[in-house]
Amino acid sequence: MDRDREFGEYVDARALVMRRTAYLICGDWHRAEDIVQTALTKLYLAWPRVHRGGTVDAYARKVLVRCAIDEGRRGFFRREKAVPAVPDTSTTSAAPDLDVRRALAALPLGQRTVVVLRYWEDLSVTEVARLLGRTEGTVKSQSAKGLAALRELLGDPVVEELR
Repeated sequence: MDRDREFGEYVDARALVMRRTAYLICGDWHRAEDIVQTALTKLYLAWPRVHRGGTVDAYARKVLVRCAIDEGRRGFFRREKAVPAVPDTSTTSAAPDLDVRRALAALPLGQRTVVVLRYWEDLSVTEVARLLGRTEGTVKSQSAKGLAALRELLGDPVVEELR
């Protein structure tokens, strides 16, 4: 099988998950798409080495998170400003998943990244620490602070479902 076809099959299988993870980290679908495209470009360049080693998912996740962090570090003057759009339809009550997304967006980038990786990607503390280049203690404290902030924003019942 040639390189391009193997990479294409991988992208077909994982792009949606990568996009969702990037969205949960950055809170904007358009930025998430940009982050995924940057990550996929870097993955393509490293494909022969990564694919041969059998660590494609771990490498892709690491590149995705690092791209999200790098993009988040850019100054406000380098990013386009999103203007809230008028929804096509009205709702009578707020959907719980929308509240969770808003609450995630309110968290600082570090806490949000740790919460997404721990509870959305279902990674262990050790894996998150290795992925982010932080200590396990930092990951634990960021998880605790992030969950505490979510509890405050959402109330205990919703956050308890994350555990």
